[in-house]
Amino acid sequence: MSNPFVQIVEPLDPKQPLKKFFNLSKLQDVRYTRLPFSIRVLLEAAVRNCDEFLVKKGDVENILNWKVMQHKNVEVPFKPARVILQDFTGVPAVVDFAAMRDAVKKLGGDPEKINPICPADLVIDHSIQVDFNRQSDSLQKNQDLEFERNKERFEFLKWGSQAFKNLRIIPPGSGIIHQVNLEYLARVVMDQDGYYYPDSVVGTDSHTTMIDGLGVLGWGVGGIEAEAVMLGQPISMVLPEVVGYKLVGNPQPLVTSTDIVLTITKHLRQVGVVGKFVEFFGPGVAQLSIADRATIANMCPEYGATAAYFPVDDISIGYLIQTGRDKEKVMCTKRYLEAVGMLRDFKNSSQDPDFTQVVELDLNTVVPCCSGPKRPQDKVAVSDMKTDFETCLGAKQGFKGFQIAPDRHNSIVKFNFEGCDFELAHGSVVIAAITSCTNTSNPSVMLGAGLLAKKAVEAGLTVKPYIKTSLSPGSGVVTYYLKESGVMSYLSQLGFDVVGYGCMTCIGNSGPLPESVVEAITQGDLIAVGVLSGNRNFEGRVHPNTRANYLASPPLVIAYAIAGTIRIDFEKEPLGVNALGKKIFLKDIWPTRNEIQAVERQFVIPAMFKEVYQKIETVNESWNALDAPSDKLYTWNSKSTYIKSPPFFDGLTLALQTPKTIEGAYVLLSFGDSVTTDHISPAGNIARNSPAARYLTSRGLTPREFNSYGSRRGNDAVMARGTFANIRLVNKFIDKQGPQTIHFPSGEILDVFDAAERYKQAGHPLIVLAGKEYGAGSSRDWAAKGPFLLGVKAVLAESYERIHRSNLVGMGVIPLQYLPGEDAGTLGLTGRERYTIIIPEKLKPQMNIQIKLDTGKTFHAIMRFDTDVELTYFHNGGILNYMIRKMAS
Repeated sequence: MSNPFVQIVEPLDPKQPLKKFFNLSKLQDVRYTRLPFSIRVLLEAAVRNCDEFLVKKGDVENILNWKVMQHKNVEVPFKPARVILQDFTGVPAVVDFAAMRDAVKKLGGDPEKINPICPADLVIDHSIQVDFNRQSDSLQKNQDLEFERNKERFEFLKWGSQAFKNLRIIPPGSGIIHQVNLEYLARVVMDQDGYYYPDSVVGTDSHTTMIDGLGVLGWGVGGIEAEAVMLGQPISMVLPEVVGYKLVGNPQPLVTSTDIVLTITKHLRQVGVVGKFVEFFGPGVAQLSIADRATIANMCPEYGATAAYFPVDDISIGYLIQTGRDKEKVMCTKRYLEAVGMLRDFKNSSQDPDFTQVVELDLNTVVPCCSGPKRPQDKVAVSDMKTDFETCLGAKQGFKGFQIAPDRHNSIVKFNFEGCDFELAHGSVVIAAITSCTNTSNPSVMLGAGLLAKKAVEAGLTVKPYIKTSLSPGSGVVTYYLKESGVMSYLSQLGFDVVGYGCMTCIGNSGPLPESVVEAITQGDLIAVGVLSGNRNFEGRVHPNTRANYLASPPLVIAYAIAGTIRIDFEKEPLGVNALGKKIFLKDIWPTRNEIQAVERQFVIPAMFKEVYQKIETVNESWNALDAPSDKLYTWNSKSTYIKSPPFFDGLTLALQTPKTIEGAYVLLSFGDSVTTDHISPAGNIARNSPAARYLTSRGLTPREFNSYGSRRGNDAVMARGTFANIRLVNKFIDKQGPQTIHFPSGEILDVFDAAERYKQAGHPLIVLAGKEYGAGSSRDWAAKGPFLLGVKAVLAESYERIHRSNLVGMGVIPLQYLPGEDAGTLGLTGRERYTIIIPEKLKPQMNIQIKLDTGKTFHAIMRFDTDVELTYFHNGGILNYMIRKMAS
């Protein structure tokens, strides 16, 4: 059927009649001008894609009527303009696509129908680790080791880029996905198939929201959901509420964008924005650069919103020119946005739309701060860091406590490093990393760090040699302007050499600490500290030996590295004493905002962006030399420990199976609150005593060859064994941290995988019990795929992180939620019972279902299939099964 809104199509420029757009202003509906700008993007996509099948006129009306319908839990479809992936999530996506081609062929369909319809970019940025640092050739050594470890994965991805249409690969060594998206991939306005329309994106990384800072609506989705979008399916979403976040005032001279985002993160956590859009407005927005806005949007998952949108304004348009985009296309972008009423003037309050609620922040009230020691929302003013950490030492074990006995608070362990004697104590900094897209995309904080390093070196300050320092920029542009401005050599002198272009320490690819440091930490049971300019600091994520991890701006990362401890009051205590005996305080070397801006204006120029990005797809010689097969169907190598055909589609038929009641399920694990995807499916090192290590050893690998869980996401045998394998896992059945559980039929304490295998062999289904925010943290499809392979049929939790719930749905695992006011405690659940979950024949979204225990107790829970589309996926055994049946038939 033709589009019912074809009458509002017109050329943007009468001189180019074949370049058209849907002119929303011609809807002549007063409601449009009152819509939040983020909702206008959803509306345009619905109007343009309206076919009365996947997108209906009723959907357009629901979005236009947002002011009323936002409270009605109404479902709307959204077709993003493009998809973006990183390699940790991208490899399993391409593996699934390859396996889906095999499955479609077995069912008698055309395997080449499994092909991205929606354009997709895959940026390889998660594979490189900080194996070498503090050396001039650290970058080359780390990149060489990256290729040595990941050659097989990279060959597979190169095959994918050739076998599938509409899939572009950005090779390793290019930068971090979200910074490359911001500086290069983002269009702001698409010019595709003869139409102009707003750029929008979903990505298989939760920090995809960073692009919201440029006015491109984007957010993270599960890898499974992203695959469906790539195959042309719309996202089915509940029409969101939109919280207006009003920014007023000007930041103080010493405040960085990092301080602002950590303040906003804590504030919005308190407001409660889970499942909502946040849209920024007010005169304070005009005081922020695009890099500042992108920093704030990047940490959207940490404050729990779906998106954190900054509408496009003249500063956005200026950024496109600064980053080397084609000027003619940029002017066309501006004309289009003006025509459809999507260009914002933040100083003009008459443009302010309606919001669900409005909250406000005066930027003048923001003070320098960090977040930690275990969660990004736990903001601590820098002036309070010393006392806060010392309070955490003795506090009860938890997000703000380590439960160290008072008589051990001042313990000291002496050790020798490279022939010199040193001491470690609680609070000693052992990792200091300038890392992550959150901050390395922002020239103001990166140049601020460089200028601070320059002043520190000139003042005679140094960083202790055992501290693992590193600098991993988000793109080659950063290195370019750090060198051109003359600060790179000073960063190197303090140990902050460039170690790679990728996520690195922020995602746990921090590499090994010196042995003597690890021994000292272990001997004294010390709370050692990592300080990083990242966005995640969950326990066990950054490094197994840093139990306290703080997020901080790049200049503060250097400051704490120089101090060597988190237990310092910068206002009263010096950073250090130079060779002349002079005390040097942080205020003596902290650069002013004017100093930073002057350097930025001089050295961050369009020519840099053009030079770096015009050769981004061809500059990596190691990538160019890779030999990849050219077949349309992938030839699986049974000897491979990286790439393996997954069992998800084994035995799949065209006929649907009727969902059955889950009878007598055992509880595999029982959790409290805030169990993250890092706990469920860790990305970091593979412990030598783990089931995954035993598997890899049986395949002839040595521990040096294990690599990380993240790098082996193309192999289900490794990933199933790595499910719930985080060494910091807290299972209520076990009285200590660790990846173990009780196998109830035998009473034995076993590794989680081994227990699950026992249950599976005996034919027993499994469930997981959890508290609030189950599945918080990174978007990670294996956090749903892994439990599915272990035999977990359902999870019963108090609440879910948005992306993880959709991933569970995508794998056919039932997300159950306690009724309001109920939890395991109020219901008297121990987890030692057996659970029968009654699945009715007729299902509807968010219906209550009955759960019976073998003790005779009965209670109800909400089945969190939130839309009819999600129920369709469940009836198919998951979203990928649904797509295969659709393509095969």
